[in-house]
Amino acid sequence: MKNNNKPKSAGFNRRDFVKKSALASSIFIVPRHVLGGPGFLAPSDRLNIAAIGAGGKGISDIKNASVNGRERVVALCDVDFSGSAAKSVENFPKAKLYDDFRVMLDKKKNIDAVTISTPDHVHGPAAKWAMERGIHVYVQKPMTHNIKEARALTQMARDNKIVSQMGNQGGSNPLLGMVQKWIDDDKIGAISKVQVWTNRPVWPQGIEMPLPNASLKPDALNWDLWLGPATEREYIPNLHPFNWRGWWDFGTGALGDVGCHLIDIPFRTLNLKYPKDAECSVASVFSEMWTPDYYPEGCPPSSFITLHFDATEKSKSPIEMTWSDGGIRPSHPDIIPANDDIGGKGSANGVLIIGEKGIISTNINDSSPLMPKLYLNDGTTEFGPETEENLEPEYGHQRKWVDACKAGFGSEEHLGLTSSFDYAGPMTETVLMGNLAIRSYMLQRENSEGAKEFFARKKLLWDGENMRITNMEEANQFVGRQYREGWEV
Repeated sequence: MKNNNKPKSAGFNRRDFVKKSALASSIFIVPRHVLGGPGFLAPSDRLNIAAIGAGGKGISDIKNASVNGRERVVALCDVDFSGSAAKSVENFPKAKLYDDFRVMLDKKKNIDAVTISTPDHVHGPAAKWAMERGIHVYVQKPMTHNIKEARALTQMARDNKIVSQMGNQGGSNPLLGMVQKWIDDDKIGAISKVQVWTNRPVWPQGIEMPLPNASLKPDALNWDLWLGPATEREYIPNLHPFNWRGWWDFGTGALGDVGCHLIDIPFRTLNLKYPKDAECSVASVFSEMWTPDYYPEGCPPSSFITLHFDATEKSKSPIEMTWSDGGIRPSHPDIIPANDDIGGKGSANGVLIIGEKGIISTNINDSSPLMPKLYLNDGTTEFGPETEENLEPEYGHQRKWVDACKAGFGSEEHLGLTSSFDYAGPMTETVLMGNLAIRSYMLQRENSEGAKEFFARKKLLWDGENMRITNMEEANQFVGRQYREGWEV
């Protein structure tokens, strides 16, 4: 779908305009729409917010963005209001309902900001459509479905002066300051290794794609709009509303689900940049003797990924980061007592930041207790709380974004956001590098003897600035994706 509308400017300074107008006339009244559009509102003004994806995580995203009714929710968009999105309709009965965000954003002219809480594959198109119209965006993690989209949206937010925030709410957890201080104070010395792991996937993954069955499609579900940029196909039962996560056309697997929570901790506290390389291995499932199941359209049941990073002013030395999912976790370090969990409760998810003088252990960084723990080689320990008192939902992650939208692009509130696209873009790219390695690992071609062979199972060298694998051209197909017409990013 071609867009002939020119982007609205979000860069006009409303407060400067008001000051100049007041000098010209003490009775001069300036209508709100003249005062710069979205992003420059008096604190007493109410932001007009819409939701793209009103069910599932979208329920709390738009509710938290409304700040207990302080802001005005004017529209809700969802492809199926018969499901959990009905809760958002109940919460905001005055909001106008749409099933196509493109129609909503073109027809509903008073929208200042949107929350985007769709399946992963629609994050990029929805954010692009909104930002082209000068509308501020809050986008669930992962910020995008692929690396190319993340780079494009990061630049678009700068160019269009958009206040952006990714929905990795743990980035606003004040307990991260404890981890940051341990690193800044050189508590564990030179850091050489980071280990990250999760018990995900907790949805069907590593299996054959279910067969389509149009007769089972719920009447209220707009399947074509749900597919969005993905290849057109008949309705496949049970992908909506949750099990899409394990299929590359729609989801980003375990990495996309929690990588932006877990990898966020070392990426943020060590001030990491683009990785230099990526290498992986994945689990094989054998339904037949000697012949592993092969379903390249979906994510594997488990994977192990290694990324390397250059030294930064925080890490001071090159870093090796490993990621494992499917319940595979690192060995228990000797300096952590054997009966202590590593990471979170039951050691199910976690991060170990390993230095020459000790180890920092944390839980997943979503809305779970962060549980920061410091273990030093000399036996010294320092622990943060195992429970957290949250004064507002999700550490105020959505509310802070709303406040920044009202203060405007470049404001103190905007620059204080923990996951604006300037940060979330490069971090998301790092998370998605793991998926690029997994998809490359599964590439097959026919050899000279007519047999299928895996040919890309090697360390992939990454030129982060230019977004290219330099030693395996075929792997670069996974930097971006193919789009259906009208959904391009």
